[in-house]
Amino acid sequence: MLSINYTPDQLLQLTGGVYHQKAFDEENIKDVLIDSRRLVNPEHCLFIALKTRKNDGHNYVADLYNKGVRNYILDHIPDNAQDLTNANIILVKDTLRALQKIGEYHRKQFDIPVIGITGSNGKTIVKEWLYQLLQNDYNIVRSPKSYNSQVGVALSALQMNEDNNLAIFEAGISETDEMERLQAIVRPTIGVFTNIGQAHNENFINIPQKVGEKLKLFTAVDTLIYSSDHYEIREQIIKSELSRKINIFKWSKNADADLLIQEISRNQRQTNIRGIYQSRNVEIIIPFTDHASIENAIHCWMTMLLLGYDNDTINERMQSLSPVAMRLELKEGINHCSVINDSYNSDFNALVIALDFMNQQKQHQKKTVVLSDILQSGMNNLTLYQSVYELLKEKQIDRLIGIGKNISQQSNQFQDMDAEFYPSTEDFLNKFSIASFNNETILLKGARMFEFERINKVLQQQSHETVMEINLNALIDNYNYFRSVVKPEARIMAMVKAFSYGSGSFEIANILQYHRVDYLGVAYTDEGVELRKSGITLPLMVMNPEEHSFDIMIRHNLEPEIYSFRVLDLLDKAIERNIVQDQKPVGIHLKLDTGMRRLGFTEDELEEVIAKIQNNPLIRINSVFSHLAASDEPDETAFTKSQISSFEKMASKIQDNFDYEIIRHISNSAAITRYTDAQFDMVRLGIGLYGVATDPAIKDKLRNVSRLKTSISQIKYISKGETVGYSRAFKADSDMKIGIIPIGYADGLSRILSNRKGKLWVNGNSAPIVGNICMDMCMVDLNGLEVEEGDEVIVFDDQHNIEEMAKDLGTIPYEVLTNVSRRVKRVYYHEG
Repeated sequence: MLSINYTPDQLLQLTGGVYHQKAFDEENIKDVLIDSRRLVNPEHCLFIALKTRKNDGHNYVADLYNKGVRNYILDHIPDNAQDLTNANIILVKDTLRALQKIGEYHRKQFDIPVIGITGSNGKTIVKEWLYQLLQNDYNIVRSPKSYNSQVGVALSALQMNEDNNLAIFEAGISETDEMERLQAIVRPTIGVFTNIGQAHNENFINIPQKVGEKLKLFTAVDTLIYSSDHYEIREQIIKSELSRKINIFKWSKNADADLLIQEISRNQRQTNIRGIYQSRNVEIIIPFTDHASIENAIHCWMTMLLLGYDNDTINERMQSLSPVAMRLELKEGINHCSVINDSYNSDFNALVIALDFMNQQKQHQKKTVVLSDILQSGMNNLTLYQSVYELLKEKQIDRLIGIGKNISQQSNQFQDMDAEFYPSTEDFLNKFSIASFNNETILLKGARMFEFERINKVLQQQSHETVMEINLNALIDNYNYFRSVVKPEARIMAMVKAFSYGSGSFEIANILQYHRVDYLGVAYTDEGVELRKSGITLPLMVMNPEEHSFDIMIRHNLEPEIYSFRVLDLLDKAIERNIVQDQKPVGIHLKLDTGMRRLGFTEDELEEVIAKIQNNPLIRINSVFSHLAASDEPDETAFTKSQISSFEKMASKIQDNFDYEIIRHISNSAAITRYTDAQFDMVRLGIGLYGVATDPAIKDKLRNVSRLKTSISQIKYISKGETVGYSRAFKADSDMKIGIIPIGYADGLSRILSNRKGKLWVNGNSAPIVGNICMDMCMVDLNGLEVEEGDEVIVFDDQHNIEEMAKDLGTIPYEVLTNVSRRVKRVYYHEG
């Protein structure tokens, strides 16, 4: 929640802008909006129109004006917003810089300790753990989630208020000359440099340059905390002579340091870390065992030592550290509900983010929030829950279920809402009828101590242990990459056919609609109808219209692909059956065959098809398109270019016969980057959206979207000579340990991978499949692996990519993705 209160004149002075027009003086700006989709209350709101590679905030000024926003910082007046007569408009050269200047000024109003954190990994974890460790003693303002960018840092600073006595901000950069601006906003007094790695290497000459850029955050700190075991950081600190200007507080496992780590011992559930500090033996115990958590915890340990905490207090608090939820999970729930699980923390800013994510989901009209007490907010309960009430009303939440003594005591704040309250999670589970949840979206937002995972468990639709996780952030990153390489005037049609390449049709369509994709493409009519019923309003092309489906398509405003005279005649008849007064023409997509020799009209059929369409005023050609047969094959470049040439010629002939614009598109994922001159008016983005690069040149630009995982149901020990599975197809040539895994060919794991032709991954290790893959399970070789029943098993993910599995199968990634059965639960998550 932002804590600002500035007049337009103050903002004018801070940003160095000029008034384009000033409509009124009395306005006090209390909120800053940079994403038009997240408008809650236009009153006292300032919209700053930022520009990015993929979008321009100026495009949404007119719409925001119509919704009541009356204060703007722009770098020009957009063509569609010339008549904003009753608005304050400040013009600046650079709107991002204007936002940062406001952040800089606001930060300077507070003379409190500020911990600034940077590094390649661990920034958000360290920030959140420091919050957990210090919140009992300080009123802390911190970056929401992972707000560490040029925009996010400025917004983080704008949260500071007079009640705060400690700030914790993280800062990240992706290229040179960025950190100076972030340093001017954060102005940290204590610095934490977590580590250095490979992220964003492409924009730096080498690692030392990247380290040097990150160190610019700490040029004016009192003390910098880091591990001297990171050679590149240590060397740059020495070369920069930074240690002559600031205090260095370092730890190491190998060399002399303020905290010398002597021993790290792990068991299954915790890690003991022992060291020497100020000639004394010190120790902490943390409830984590992985390397990254150990490093992050030591950074937090160092920070607390610097702040003067005694080691007994530090150790006691370290043992209570909780995992940091880095993502919001969207799952299928009972009784046709959708469940958003964010049940690891509950502060006001995190609630705002979770509600924004909830409002992106359009599959249910009813929205219910299950909310625990909000702890350590820095506000008294009366003010806090009044703010919660106002937020829930502004976000149009239908029902609140409050759990906890504090929120229950403030029940009168929610009198005009559908709200009920319970003193504890136990009381809720005992008294509330879970079966009463029906056809609604449910957000679970609770502090860790309330154990909302118990509620999440009873709300989830029961399924077996195999799950496909879909990273919505990665999907949108891929979309934005392609958006950045498509010419600005060209549209993008996202293909969500075949259950969105196995990823789930509605959920993918919904997030794409939120991010303003231009068109969607489905294979069959029922897919389009399902999306329409779920609230998808984007233009929808149906690529394989069935004979009986044209009436349904007309009723649901779906746009059929027309590829033959028979299909065109079927549409003609459907229009006659469904004709109504003032009916708008039915939009169609005319398919041309330029060499694929599949569906489509050939060049010698064009005159006839043009004549037929001209004779029916209730048919409108929205686009003409064709399919490239081999755009991903370098050896077929000449053929692909001949297809493009034929398409251009045929499309021009069609356009010449109609007096309205007809969209042209032929490029698929591979062609978007390999044949940029063939982007025409629109491109069709399919497999590339899901992170599979058909063009090797862009492989590093895309993020994997899907993660198929399961677990070990049982471990067995078999003797030499025993056989495994159906047909006794595998015989052990020695004593061995095998695992039974609950995924089979009915889930999409091909039987071709049987008997060591394929492998799964257990705790990062390869586990060959032994025996024939069964319908519901398979068996893997666990010899030499330290594993337990219940351990996670990966079929494919970021590290074990789908292309590798496709290679084992002798097929293509498309087939692997689309073969994952619908009975495998999809879990959608949004990273913080």
